[in-house]
Amino acid sequence: MTYPTTDEIRALHERYAPTPEAFEAVYSHCEIVWRIAEELLNGLNETIIDGNLVRAGSLLHDIGVYRLYDTDGNLEHENYVRHGLLGHEILAAEGLPETLCRFCSCHTGVGLTKHDVLCQQLPLPPADYLAVSEEEKLVMYADKFHSKTTPPKFLTANAYAAYVRRFGDDKVEAFTLLRKTFGEPDVSALAALYDQALTE
Repeated sequence: MTYPTTDEIRALHERYAPTPEAFEAVYSHCEIVWRIAEELLNGLNETIIDGNLVRAGSLLHDIGVYRLYDTDGNLEHENYVRHGLLGHEILAAEGLPETLCRFCSCHTGVGLTKHDVLCQQLPLPPADYLAVSEEEKLVMYADKFHSKTTPPKFLTANAYAAYVRRFGDDKVEAFTLLRKTFGEPDVSALAALYDQALTE
């Protein structure tokens, strides 16, 4: 399978971004997630993970966020959980394969189950939104170490583990398994490189 180039993905972001500020927030985050995923990938002994797929998935995973900006450039936070599904729809409409579309719909938190959707009354069609392939899991995991908050910030593994605890012990266990599988990135170095805060 051939994947879109980095330049093609950037052009896609530019086409969907409603403002330059939205582009900067979303695309910069996607680039950072790719940098984190690449570092983790380089630390793995396995060679079965498709690095080119991880690159494309990292750079595309949050493209649905653009659909949540209003005409004034404000982000619709109450429906933010929909951004993955919206991104899946964007990529499918662009004719990209399901393999890439899934990076959008299956990266939220450490995975959303149909039970999560129903119990939390999330504004999503009841279904499982779970990373399945190693590439999907790696991008989902890498995404946990950086937040697009204003201002953006990095998080250590311990900081994210403390955050995800509010969603249940099963989510903490899922994150712990990802830590054991992929290791931990050097987020302090990345925070210094990007001159962003680090939540420890």
